[in-house]
Amino acid sequence: MLSERRLQVLRAIVQDYVGTEEPVGSKALTERHNLGVSPATVRNDMAALEEEGFIAQPHTSAGRIPTDKGYRLFVDKLAGVKPMTPPERRAIQNFLEGAVDLDDVVARTVRLLAQLTRQVAVVQYPSLTRSTVRHVELLSLAPARLMLVLITDTGRVEQRMVDCPAPFGESPLADLRARLNSRVTGRRFTDVPGLVEDLPEAFEPEDRGTVSTVLSTLLETLVEENEERLMIGGTANLTRFGHDFPLTIRPVLEALEEQVVLLKLLGEAKDPGVTVRIGHENAHEGLNSTSVVSVGYGSGGEAVAKLGVVGPTRMDYPGTMGAVRAVARYVGQILAES
Repeated sequence: MLSERRLQVLRAIVQDYVGTEEPVGSKALTERHNLGVSPATVRNDMAALEEEGFIAQPHTSAGRIPTDKGYRLFVDKLAGVKPMTPPERRAIQNFLEGAVDLDDVVARTVRLLAQLTRQVAVVQYPSLTRSTVRHVELLSLAPARLMLVLITDTGRVEQRMVDCPAPFGESPLADLRARLNSRVTGRRFTDVPGLVEDLPEAFEPEDRGTVSTVLSTLLETLVEENEERLMIGGTANLTRFGHDFPLTIRPVLEALEEQVVLLKLLGEAKDPGVTVRIGHENAHEGLNSTSVVSVGYGSGGEAVAKLGVVGPTRMDYPGTMGAVRAVARYVGQILAES
């Protein structure tokens, strides 16, 4: 266990290095921070921190910089989440409230996160498997052709064409619409199959084939494989941090192009809290020089997807964590109200 004073020294090193981009020396620390001890004591503390792997000496510089292990301790023990100011909160709310649909909400969220943090922003679309049904609409397009519209609690809208085995009249269509909504509205997608399996039996024999076809289309929509979608923005922000990536920025950019990698990075949506993965904690080799700050968002108390940012390990962690958390809260509110 590090002493309280050494934790203070580590905190000061992280703050100075993030702010100045320069390795931090003991003289600068004692001048800039009220540590209450002599430069010699600070040098001893820095030597101990280096020995334990929390800081390192780059090249022949007299100063030290934090390691992944040092940033980890800073985030876990020393960094509170920096709250957004009232003007910042109002700006977030006003920007996101103008969104017209789910695609617009996600696009605005990506743009806003990238601007606030000056990092790469990643937003996952709400997952269908973690959503509930808000409404099912059935529209007649031709005597034997229907459109099925599924609306989720997260504002996602899925449309499917249904070719019926026989003409289907307005009266049975209205009956099916009413029965379907009475059973599935407000229910989790995973519960829907069991709730509708006996529905064809409530209809006349000549209409049961069409009812079964509509239900099959609905269930296919609920379990579609390619549901995991992401939007990414602010990649150009990485060019401001060229010297933070030891060899080249290319592996980072290549990793960011792989959707599967990004979904793994964001982590499981059911974990709603702020998660910080630093450097080598990211399993993908191309992202070993980056940190990922992510959080779940959703309507009500449950996370339906993740959003976050990717940037160099030399990151303003308290500010980034605060921004990511605040944006997620507002996105959740907008989805709940949509």
